[in-house]
Amino acid sequence: MNTTLLTERLLLRPAQLGDAEPIARYLNDFAVAGNLARVPFPYHLSDAKAWLRTRLPTLPVDDTSFAIDLPGHGFVGQVGFHRGAQGPVIGYWLGQPFWGQGIMTEAVTASLDWFFATTQADTIYSGVFIFNAASLAIQDKLGFTQTGRSRLLCLARDAEVEHIDTKLTHSVWKAREK
Repeated sequence: MNTTLLTERLLLRPAQLGDAEPIARYLNDFAVAGNLARVPFPYHLSDAKAWLRTRLPTLPVDDTSFAIDLPGHGFVGQVGFHRGAQGPVIGYWLGQPFWGQGIMTEAVTASLDWFFATTQADTIYSGVFIFNAASLAIQDKLGFTQTGRSRLLCLARDAEVEHIDTKLTHSVWKAREK
């Protein structure tokens, strides 16, 4: 899909080839990549360009991603959806210089508003590696509940890592608006 979302501080937009350099710069930081399942480390410009070539405007809603654009800085991170074994999954990452500013909570909130308004999905899944307290705090704040633990391959660490599995139902999401 070719969707753009505006928040108070952010523009969420389709990723574009011009984002390749900041994507490579921010993901070639083990503090970022080591918290993600599907990102290798080191992460190269060629990796970013290869990923960007997969971001077609014809992708379905449950495979949509948004570049997080912060005015004055440009591309700072990514939030998106992909298909998982149980259903749609949301994932996200933010360049380390932008941590602790509420940017990801704002981006994930707007993305979830869009996702639940655009789909018939009753539940969205996510989770964090056991050591990623900041990401778990975002999910807790937004109403995700822990559903268990699993082991998930982390490409950057080249190992299976303990993962806290989470989910968010549409009804819980709607209830928080009130």
